[in-house]
Amino acid sequence: MTSLTNLVQFPGLGLEFTINRVAFSIGSIHIYWYGVCIAVGLCLALVFAFRHCQEFGVDPDAMVDVILIGVVLGIASARVYYVAMAPFEYESIWEMLAIRDGGLAIYGGIIGGFLFGGLACKWRGVPVLPMFDLTAMGFLIGQGCGRWGNFFNQEAFGCNTTLPWGMYSEATRNYLMGSTVTAQKGVVIDPNLPVHPTFLYESIWCFVGFALLYFYLKKRKFNGDITLRYLIWYGAGRFWIEALRTDSLMLVPSIGLRVSQLVAGLAVIVGLALEIYLTRKHKDKPLMVPLALNADNRAKKKKLDGPIAFFGPESSLPASASRAEFLEKTAAWNKEVGEILDENLARQQKNG
Repeated sequence: MTSLTNLVQFPGLGLEFTINRVAFSIGSIHIYWYGVCIAVGLCLALVFAFRHCQEFGVDPDAMVDVILIGVVLGIASARVYYVAMAPFEYESIWEMLAIRDGGLAIYGGIIGGFLFGGLACKWRGVPVLPMFDLTAMGFLIGQGCGRWGNFFNQEAFGCNTTLPWGMYSEATRNYLMGSTVTAQKGVVIDPNLPVHPTFLYESIWCFVGFALLYFYLKKRKFNGDITLRYLIWYGAGRFWIEALRTDSLMLVPSIGLRVSQLVAGLAVIVGLALEIYLTRKHKDKPLMVPLALNADNRAKKKKLDGPIAFFGPESSLPASASRAEFLEKTAAWNKEVGEILDENLARQQKNG
């Protein structure tokens, strides 16, 4: 049985911590730090999304349904991807479903989040690519926080290192002694020596990526721009970090290529190709963001028998506009649209 506490040491820094995998308990139910880290990342991502959604032309009310579907099915996809990598290690379906001890594959979460979130966008009438851009920013926040769950679980670490921040614990030692370890050809793993804290590398990489993309938001050239840059940034980081890990599924052992590196490399190549092509296509064309139609006006619009046009030059803003401009103009525009819809509904009722 895996111990709930670990003495984690950083010998090169002269630091050591006794960490408990359990954050707190409710009766006999343990709430693990792994889940807390994911929850904190999710909450921060939601705060960002609700604060900035109107700058992407996304109505916050409609976004709620998209987020709920994307998060729930994204987590389910993350677990399915993780289990699919080693399906015969589980003795029952209940073990496959148990995620409290860890076991979520971020690639599965990304694929599931974008796939099911995109379908939810179509259902709720939310613009897909702008929502993907918001989601990409949220992923960086969530991944940056969530990786600290690996620290509390003492998992997802790398091979031996002599760097000052090398990490050692009984959990890393036991894993390296008792599990099938993957490493680059010619690399010898010593369970008694410090290892790369790769969870820390990925967390820092994600937070740096978030900061860079945050300052680029107002300069984006087209819808989907942030998503592509996220794929490029995260894929590049994951490619080199994955090379250090000892728990990855090896694809080509002779050259040390892992499955995750292949996925990351493809994300970078495809992302770069599309980013270059679309940037050139939209060169010297400022991105205009249609203002978000609020929930009340969407409900009124559905009651009309026929289509009605109220989109024009005044119904959009350049992506470079400030958040305050988006909030002010979106509110004013929705007020005007509401009055137009009320008039048409009254006329329809009178004629009907």
